[in-house]
Amino acid sequence: MKREIIITSDGSTTIHLPDWNEQYHSKHGAIQEAYHVFIRNGLKHVDAKSISILEIGFGTGLNCFITLLEAGKKVDYVGVEAYPVAKEEVEKLNYVVELEAQGKQTLFEKIHEVSWEEKHDITPDFSLIKRKQFFAEITDENYFDLIYFDAFGAKVQPDLWTEDIFKIMFAALKPGGVLVTYSAKGSVRRAMQTVGFDVERLPGPPGKREMLRGTKVSGE
Repeated sequence: MKREIIITSDGSTTIHLPDWNEQYHSKHGAIQEAYHVFIRNGLKHVDAKSISILEIGFGTGLNCFITLLEAGKKVDYVGVEAYPVAKEEVEKLNYVVELEAQGKQTLFEKIHEVSWEEKHDITPDFSLIKRKQFFAEITDENYFDLIYFDAFGAKVQPDLWTEDIFKIMFAALKPGGVLVTYSAKGSVRRAMQTVGFDVERLPGPPGKREMLRGTKVSGE
């Protein structure tokens, strides 16, 4: 499938898949979307001295890198990706410059260079495991405080937004854990509610009216 690097509206890059008319991040701003959905409404919402995060759709590593920059606490990060981004594509991404994080260039590179399936300390307070895995194969239970659900949209991969997948996500979270996603589709919200999430509709990032945040109610 053809893949191209494009510039989104906030100046940051993403990968565009012309055959699907889909991209890894919002064309209205990759960095803006990451901050709004996953950092402000996810990372900053979870009140914990240390945090375990599961990212569904590791992709370009943008959410991981921004989390490293913004966490201010100990982070145990697991990124799941069935089709890793190529080294040549990573080298064309402009996130370090756009985030004015030139002093962290080596950390962004390390995120992508470390081996898969093994735990690595990116910094003393940030560990990373990248798992090459289909989402349906996830078997973690009661482990994560937070899930970044950043799969391709339901219009192109509806099988990633089903009750079966959200049941796996629900099981992977600790009681009180949170899942955030850019999607606000009614079918997604209903699937999340059916498996047990307490779902909130929140204002969306630029270009989207709403997004969703689901909580695994304590004691479930």
